[in-house]
Amino acid sequence: MTQEKPSPSEQLNEYTAEDIQVLGGREAVRRRPGMYIGSTDQRGLHHLVYEIAYNSIDEAMAGCCTRIVVTLHPDSSVTVEDDGRGIPVEIHPATGISALETVMTTLHAGAKFGGHTYQVSGGLHGVGASVVNALSSWVRVNVKRDGKLYQQEYRQGIPQGELGVVGEASDTGTTITFCADEEIFGRVRYDFSTLNSRLREMAYLNKGLEICIRDEGTDSEKTFYFEDGVIGFVRHLNRNRVVRHPRPIYLSKMVNSTIVEAALQYNDGFSESTFSFANCVNTVDGGTHLTGFRSALTRVLNDYAKKNRFLKEDEPNLTGDDVREGLTAIISVKLAEPQFEGQTKGKLGNLEIKSIVEGVVGEELSLYLEEHPEDARGIMEKCLTAAKAREAARKARDLIIKKGSLNTATLPGKLADCSEKEPSLCELYLVEGESAGGSAKQGRNRRFQAILPLRGKILNVEKAPADKMLAHAEIRALITALGASIDDEFDPGKLRYHRVILMTDADVDGAHIRTLLLTFFFRHMAALINDGHLFIAQPPLYRIKAAKLERWVYSDQEKEEVMSQLKGSKKVGIQRYKGLGEMSAEQLWETTMNPATRTLLAVNIDDAARADHIFHTLMGAEVSPRRAFILAHAKSVQNLDI
Repeated sequence: MTQEKPSPSEQLNEYTAEDIQVLGGREAVRRRPGMYIGSTDQRGLHHLVYEIAYNSIDEAMAGCCTRIVVTLHPDSSVTVEDDGRGIPVEIHPATGISALETVMTTLHAGAKFGGHTYQVSGGLHGVGASVVNALSSWVRVNVKRDGKLYQQEYRQGIPQGELGVVGEASDTGTTITFCADEEIFGRVRYDFSTLNSRLREMAYLNKGLEICIRDEGTDSEKTFYFEDGVIGFVRHLNRNRVVRHPRPIYLSKMVNSTIVEAALQYNDGFSESTFSFANCVNTVDGGTHLTGFRSALTRVLNDYAKKNRFLKEDEPNLTGDDVREGLTAIISVKLAEPQFEGQTKGKLGNLEIKSIVEGVVGEELSLYLEEHPEDARGIMEKCLTAAKAREAARKARDLIIKKGSLNTATLPGKLADCSEKEPSLCELYLVEGESAGGSAKQGRNRRFQAILPLRGKILNVEKAPADKMLAHAEIRALITALGASIDDEFDPGKLRYHRVILMTDADVDGAHIRTLLLTFFFRHMAALINDGHLFIAQPPLYRIKAAKLERWVYSDQEKEEVMSQLKGSKKVGIQRYKGLGEMSAEQLWETTMNPATRTLLAVNIDDAARADHIFHTLMGAEVSPRRAFILAHAKSVQNLDI
């Protein structure tokens, strides 16, 4: 009886031991190269060069290599040559093949595990050379050791014969030539400038090491050799910038078996250029060494600023962003057992390194600042400028938020609004004081007249910053009541009242308040004046009563004229009205708010500008601020006698 085949859905649901694949080291690397080199684009292609170069750098850090040469050939192959000790060629006891073949073909095989051959190394997983070999169409390795020249070739990671002697050698070293596999990377094309920059970094991080890079296709060649190490690195990065102190600050110390090196210099720029390295590997994603450096930098500069009174005790500390603005720094650590995240070694993870770096940088930098006060002053000035700029930016953001909130805020509770909704028929009285506001609310015509009492004198916006102005309760109430925002966001079409009337007491304080309001409108709602929406109510100064005659008088001159007319009359009474609050609601309506009998003075932009000019002229002279306001106001509005 024939057994029926399972359906496609049943086949998909089957999961047996036969489905488990076991890939050898070479097959695993070729199937998932991104796990080992990050990607298969140009970045991953360059990483192949770095992996081989790191092995030569490890020889240099061990004190056994003085020169490294990287050559880009026209056929897209790359050669990395060093004068180190040469990879061992003896038979490896565990694998039964040569140590060279073991290193080139076996993952996790290398001399970086025991800590005897390399106290410090950038390679630590033992996969660099074998990964490059597996991802290359061919590799040729030459080793000069024990007076002989050894050679072995590979194709896609597979040896093409035994390791053999091809000549004699008078020195030692290793030369590896590889050609990246186009099946993995597509078109193979190296960028000379990218490799050039990375090899320059390696030379800076290893004093006295000569590194040469050649491109035979373009006949380009660069050689790097630096005696001042990371100090020269910082100088190179700042070569086109204006620096705050002439010489980079150099910090160096060994703690147990860990070497910490740092160099830093401030410039007039606004960005941070900090590069971190662990065993000469560029940790582009930072790590514990970078965290420790930044923490120490912030703490030391804050301590110095407080101790030397660059910051007052009640002032907030400088932030990390403040102390790193315009900073160029190199932080390099060399340690026995680095813990990197991934084979590409983008981030250092050793927890103990943070406290080591923080301690070294904190101690050494504090000492340097105490011994070099001029350099310290330049750094402090840069950091304080950054802090002020940050605070100004914060206030600007808050200002935008506050302006936006004014457009959506509910009407102020103390506003007595009118019932009319057509703005062209509505008017808003800005009244000095709560008592006058009470009389105005009782005496007004509720249909078209709105009342907004203002408590005391509003802020002088001529001197106050914008954020402080918008935090002032009376100004916020005024802006919200008008509904048209301020400054560039001012929209006349959103005005809730087409007549805005300033109604203050007929005394010195009233004139002061009027001028403060005029200054606010001129600076932040100029269109309100331009479009003829701003007026000044003129309350009476005196009420003169004689028998059945009653006259409201608005100036001392008018009072003298009326008194001369009543000369000889009996029982002439004069009442001085210093404040609006002294009037009853009926009197206030009759004299100041009734459209049929009131006197309104229109404010135009020429008057306001003239007041602004007079204000600045008087403020420049030795005139009290209050007197200056009164005089400026008197000159800005015709027929107003104060």
